[in-house]
Amino acid sequence: MNSSEVFNIAWAAILKNKVRSLLTMLGIIIGVAAVIVMVAISAGTEATINEEINSLGANLVFVQSTFTRGGASGLPEGGLVYDDAAAIAEGVDGVSGVVVEQSASQTIKANGVVLDAVTLLGSTADFPSVRDMSIEDGRYFNDLEVDRNQKVAVLGSSLAEELFGEADPIGQDITVGTTRLVVIGVLEEKGLVGDVDYDSRLYMPISVVLDKFTQSQFSRIMGDRVRLIYVEVEDQENLDNIILQIQLLLAKRHDLPLEEADFTVTTQQDIIGTQEATTAAFRSLLGWVAGVSLIVGGIGIMNIMLVSVTERTREIGIRQSIGATPSDIRWQFLTEALLLSLVGGLLGVIFGVGGAWIFGSASGMRTVVVT
Repeated sequence: MNSSEVFNIAWAAILKNKVRSLLTMLGIIIGVAAVIVMVAISAGTEATINEEINSLGANLVFVQSTFTRGGASGLPEGGLVYDDAAAIAEGVDGVSGVVVEQSASQTIKANGVVLDAVTLLGSTADFPSVRDMSIEDGRYFNDLEVDRNQKVAVLGSSLAEELFGEADPIGQDITVGTTRLVVIGVLEEKGLVGDVDYDSRLYMPISVVLDKFTQSQFSRIMGDRVRLIYVEVEDQENLDNIILQIQLLLAKRHDLPLEEADFTVTTQQDIIGTQEATTAAFRSLLGWVAGVSLIVGGIGIMNIMLVSVTERTREIGIRQSIGATPSDIRWQFLTEALLLSLVGGLLGVIFGVGGAWIFGSASGMRTVVVT
C-alpha cells in the first residue's frame, strides 16, 4: 500500500469510532490546552510587570536607603536624606532630573466637597519629567517653591473632577488637613498602574509634606530621611559611569566605604532582569508539566491502540488475506496514532487559545498567548 491508501484507511478507522477516538485524544487536548493557558497567564503577568516598571519613567536609576538599627534607641540610622538628592543633581554629570517622594494621607476640603484619606505625594520639581507625567492645565511647582515651602498643589485629573466638577480649579484654595493650599495645576490622566491610582492623588512640594504632614512621632524623629531617590539619566549608554558617580558621591557624603554603604543603586533593567529570571524559572516548570502531560496523553493513545489491535483481529486477518503485509498493518496503526496525536494537539491549541482569552476576560487578569 502507498502512503495515501494508508492515510485513508487510518482516517476511516478513526471516524468509524468517533467517541473512542475523542476519548483517546482527551489527554493530549487537556495537556496542550492547560499548558497554553498557564503560559499565557505567565506571559501576561510578565508584560504587566514590565509595563508598570517602565511606566515609572525612562532611563531611571533607583537609589534606595538601607537603614540599620541604631544604638540603645533602636531607631533606624543611616540611609538617604533629602539633601542627597540635591547633591546628586548638582554633582553627577549626565543626570537630567532627580526626584524624591514622600507620601501621606489627609482629608481634603474644597468647593464644599470633603474627601477623606486622600493620598498626598510630596515631590521635587523634576517629578513630571522623571515620572513621565504631563500637565493638562496650569503648571507644576518649581525648585524655588520647593525651597521656600510654598503651599501650592497640583491635582490628579480625577481628584480635580471630584473637587471642582466642570469648574476651573486653577487658583482655587483647598484645605488639606488644617493647611490651606492654592491649586496651580492639573495633571493629565495617567490611569491605574498596578495598584496605584495616580489620578486620585494630590501633589505638592516635598518640603511641605515633610513639614506639615508627617505621619507619626517616629517620622518626626527621622526628620528629612527618605527611602528612595529617582534619578533620570540623559544617556543610557553612560549609565554605568553615572551609577559609579552616584555611589562615590553618596559614600563620601555619608563618610562610609562603598562596601558598607547605607544605600543601594539599581536600574529598571535590574528589576526587569530579576523578574524575567523568576518568570523563566516558572516557564521551565511549565515546560516539565507540559512534557509530563504529553507523555501521559501519549501513553493513553498507546494503550488504546494496543486494545484496538486486540479488538480488530478480524479486520487485520481480512486485510492480510487480500494481500496486506505485516508492514502495511503496522503502518496503518501507527498512522492512526499519529493522526490522533495531531488532531488532539490541534484541538488543544484551539481550546487553549480560547481558554486563555476567556480567562483573561472573566478574571480581569491579563493573558498573552505566546506564539
